[in-house]
Amino acid sequence: MTPPRLALVPGEPAGVGPELCVRLAQRPRDYGLTAFADPHTLQAAAAALDLPLRLLPAGAVAGGAGELALIPIANAAPATFGAPDPRNAAAVIDALHAAADGCLRGDFDGLVTGPVHKAAINDGGIAYTGTTELLARRAGCEVVMMLANPTVRVALVTTHLPLRAVPDAITGERLERSLRIVHAALRADFGLADPCIAVLGLNPHAGEAGHLGREELEVIEPVLAALRAQGLRLVGPLPADTAFLPARLPGFDAVLAMYHDQGLPVLKFSGFEQAVNMTLGLPYPRVAVDHGTALELAGRGTADPSSLYAAADTCARIARQRQLVHP
Repeated sequence: MTPPRLALVPGEPAGVGPELCVRLAQRPRDYGLTAFADPHTLQAAAAALDLPLRLLPAGAVAGGAGELALIPIANAAPATFGAPDPRNAAAVIDALHAAADGCLRGDFDGLVTGPVHKAAINDGGIAYTGTTELLARRAGCEVVMMLANPTVRVALVTTHLPLRAVPDAITGERLERSLRIVHAALRADFGLADPCIAVLGLNPHAGEAGHLGREELEVIEPVLAALRAQGLRLVGPLPADTAFLPARLPGFDAVLAMYHDQGLPVLKFSGFEQAVNMTLGLPYPRVAVDHGTALELAGRGTADPSSLYAAADTCARIARQRQLVHP
């Protein structure tokens, strides 16, 4: 089996992404790593950390400590630690597009992404809601966001929506599609032959038999019944306030939450530093850090690299798993 080839996008150049990538380059690794980034930004981050960084041409074997293959994506303006510049929005998006296209062509076996600054991108004149959505459009496929740490995997039916828009967005079609994508990913990417998925209700107490909302009765339960009849192991709809109890959680391979803040606070409380963000349903594995740009820490050398380490290791492991399924 050949070592996986991973594309790496640091994200916002004024945040902690570049320095975390420099730290990642110091680690021993059994996968290839090519950054799509501005070389001056990476070198400035290395200098701030007082760490070695040797940037090699794309395709070069960069296995030594501090070595990193690079496909340069130049910033429009010099990056300043802690101060996002909207003029660099295009470079951030260009790096994501170039890395995604490389994965779609088969040049890379997976994509690892650092944190981006949504406001800076939008202020730069580029409509942007999230990298998950950007990659889905680029690949022309439906996807599901799933965050994971060593304790729990939480997938989301809806992601970046105002809370008042969530009930209308949870349709039977969308719920079924989400469950099929999560089920397929647990089998193909995690090697689980018969995964069990816990499905949360939308309303408190999962609707209390219709007394606190009818979405469970009219949308969620019919979808679960239909998919169970096709062999999927689905538990629910469960009240969100008890689904994550330690006595119950080990019986589930993943939890499907209806909206962003229903499941993610539990995941982040249970292990924020080791958490990663995965985009399920893409033709290639994509794994991101589960934190923001941390502008206040940029350039100080105090940002915790654990999430980026976990993201790269997870992406490489999934890429190997896919190689086993489709050698």
